[in-house]
Amino acid sequence: MLLLDSLYINNSGGKILLDYLVQELEKANASVYYLFDERCSNDYANIPKERKEFLKASLFARHAFYKRNGNNFSKVFCFGNLGPTIKLNVPVYIYFHQRLFLSQPSNLVFKQKLQFKIKSFLFKTFLKNVDEVWLQTENIKSEFCTTINSFNKDNVKVLPFFETLNKTEETMVSNSFIYVSNMGPHKNHLRLIEAFVAAYDELKVGELVLTISEQTETARIIDELKQKGYPIRNLGFIERQQLANEYKKAAFTIYPSLSESFGLGIIEAIESGCKVIGADLPYMYAVCEPSLVFDPFDNNAIKQAIITAVNTDLKPSKQHVFNKIDIIINRLKT
Repeated sequence: MLLLDSLYINNSGGKILLDYLVQELEKANASVYYLFDERCSNDYANIPKERKEFLKASLFARHAFYKRNGNNFSKVFCFGNLGPTIKLNVPVYIYFHQRLFLSQPSNLVFKQKLQFKIKSFLFKTFLKNVDEVWLQTENIKSEFCTTINSFNKDNVKVLPFFETLNKTEETMVSNSFIYVSNMGPHKNHLRLIEAFVAAYDELKVGELVLTISEQTETARIIDELKQKGYPIRNLGFIERQQLANEYKKAAFTIYPSLSESFGLGIIEAIESGCKVIGADLPYMYAVCEPSLVFDPFDNNAIKQAIITAVNTDLKPSKQHVFNKIDIIINRLKT
């Protein structure tokens, strides 16, 4: 039986991928035992209780689980970046999707940098218990192999996967921009909002759609700007069908993130017909050929990109990364 360890996954893009992976494993009738984050205890009701366990997402709880059960499985797949806390006598794969474990943007505050330094140390420590690392793009593979050159690069595999959104009949809204991303220290929402406001002051057209679910200072700023008449919609967390509708209505996805291991929103947007206006950073070119790029550290550059998008007939964006879920399921079942 396969162990799927997703103990640290409970929201955002990682949770979307986890739900899709579980769906496909169940569809394939794979023999799987699931270790889930207790914050997901209301999910996965279709999986029999004898094949799942919900634990507190702590290092201690995870270590205790592996001490009790680690060698009871024929294969282990860790979906939350960290390898097992102990060496097992079975094949162990991890799915790596947190670039901040490799390097951190300069704009992080000291506390955030310290947190990622500690997590990075744990990640590298537990790699000795891992046989293969699976990740999402050639760009991240190159960075991983350069940063952690002690791990055999032949055992680092590029296996992206993602669920295609349902087709929808929504009509595109001219000059509309969407950024599907939760809050995070590297997501760069404030620069984007300030740049959109400045561009709107000049153009008097456009709409910005965001998906910030937390009650943060940024969400408060958005509410104040809406009261002043700026067309900014914050949808919060939305279900997949509504997300498909919103992508279909958007003319552009604008992606100012300073660091990504993948950028699921970029792929979803292209498949929905959006043109990509994005950060001039390596992760962007790893997943697509964008329609327009900008310096994500420069508010004025983001503003000018918005103005150019509104006033110019940009070329369509081209997707570089495609779904390999069938290969992943086959590797996990075999």
